[in-house]
Amino acid sequence: MFEALQPRPADGILKLMQMYREDPRDGKIDLGVGVYKDANGLTPVMRAIKAAEHKLWETQDTKVYTGLAGDPAFADAMIDLVLGDAVPRDTIAAVATPGGTGAVRQSFELIKTARPEARVFVSDPTWPNHISILGFLGIEVARYRYFDEDTRGVDFEGMISDLKTAKPGDVVLLHGCCHNPTGANLNITQWQEVVSVLLETGAVPMIDIAYQGFGDGLQEDAAATRLVASSVPECLIAASCSKNFGIYRERTGLLMAISQNAAARKLHQDTLNFLNRQNYSFPPDHGARLVTMILTDDTLRADWQAELEEVRLSMLNLRQQLADELQQLSGSDRFGFLAQHRGMFSLLGTSADKVDAMREKNGIYMVADSRMNIAGLNAQTIPVLARAIVDAGI
Repeated sequence: MFEALQPRPADGILKLMQMYREDPRDGKIDLGVGVYKDANGLTPVMRAIKAAEHKLWETQDTKVYTGLAGDPAFADAMIDLVLGDAVPRDTIAAVATPGGTGAVRQSFELIKTARPEARVFVSDPTWPNHISILGFLGIEVARYRYFDEDTRGVDFEGMISDLKTAKPGDVVLLHGCCHNPTGANLNITQWQEVVSVLLETGAVPMIDIAYQGFGDGLQEDAAATRLVASSVPECLIAASCSKNFGIYRERTGLLMAISQNAAARKLHQDTLNFLNRQNYSFPPDHGARLVTMILTDDTLRADWQAELEEVRLSMLNLRQQLADELQQLSGSDRFGFLAQHRGMFSLLGTSADKVDAMREKNGIYMVADSRMNIAGLNAQTIPVLARAIVDAGI
């Protein structure tokens, strides 16, 4: 049997991480891996997480399974965080998942189960794992224009034109905030037009929200997701706790299926439970329990929100510093988009050859499509990166 296995293409980001580890240069800069780093290059455990873990260690008296959907209290807490009161709770079916990736995977499984012929529209570009999982499941992918190579913003006219080709039952995958990999985002007026197109075509939105709180603030980053979910007949939402709670390795996520037909909620919940059972049975609980404790405790929540705001502001500051440094070195404002982007990532919009040149000459590691992790920078490395970008003729 095993002799029939074929080699799989190497994951570009994992390959980049390996190259970085093997690079002996002291001044190398890692802008590839998608994790938040502080000024010392560390991904710290958040204060509220440490406090919740200490409390959990003292009080938890069992490690028994929680249920196929996970702890209902986790779903309630996350639904409140992501949706607030935008959608009635009795219209939402939800299951805990192993990270945001697990929520995305289960969402695609649900699509394939409910409508095998559906196409999933994805932004060009998008997070590579979207494409990889869709391809593995045999779901047809349709790309819609998103990134404008000239402005490094959103090609909104192209996006809307492509989305209008969707048909009833197709799915449109949208990034709720902090678009990965570009960092370019829609404004609320543009989101309203997207909703109009969804209603016109009958396509179902699926929102991947992995960076709530990293862009313009917790409530601001949820505004688009709340608008879409409250405006359409059906909606899927895949939410991640990896970044905004800093619990990457705990693999904590939630999938929500929303329908204005509240009577169908039981069927939707049973289906999500069934899909969990087929893939991993009971979802992990440790990270979910910590999140629940933080979101339902006023003191822990206040401390978490304060630290999350520190993280957000630090990334905005890094963006502005980099844009300013590039403006000074290049004598041009063409890099101003870096200060306008939001979240951990920005797409420089240059060729793979120039990305390779910066890695070979300067030890700067970013993904081949020129996605760079802004959180991988600090005051010392910003001038180095800026000089390399200018010298590379970007």
